[in-house]
Amino acid sequence: MVRKVGPWSVLKISFLFYLCVMVVILGAMMILYGILGAIGVLDNFADFLVELGFGDDFQIHGDWLFTRGLAIGLGLVVLWTLINVFIVLMYNLLSDIVGGIEVTLSERR
Repeated sequence: MVRKVGPWSVLKISFLFYLCVMVVILGAMMILYGILGAIGVLDNFADFLVELGFGDDFQIHGDWLFTRGLAIGLGLVVLWTLINVFIVLMYNLLSDIVGGIEVTLSERR
């Protein structure tokens, strides 16, 4: 029977998990940004936006994008970590009433 889950352990594991997810997503975005910049897609897109009337000298700044992405990512890491801790606290309260979750393990044959 799983009657209690430690909120502190969920906090640590959730924080590390979501931090790793954020690093992977930001790394993938950096690679994608580098590839798009190398083949000229970003320059063509900026020129297209100038033609649409978004200013005379529209540029896409990677440092601005990635600092905002890092800030948003850290905010989401904290938010989802707190959501997981809240869910564990709710589970602990409900398991006192219901009795927890029964887990049955079997041996390999």
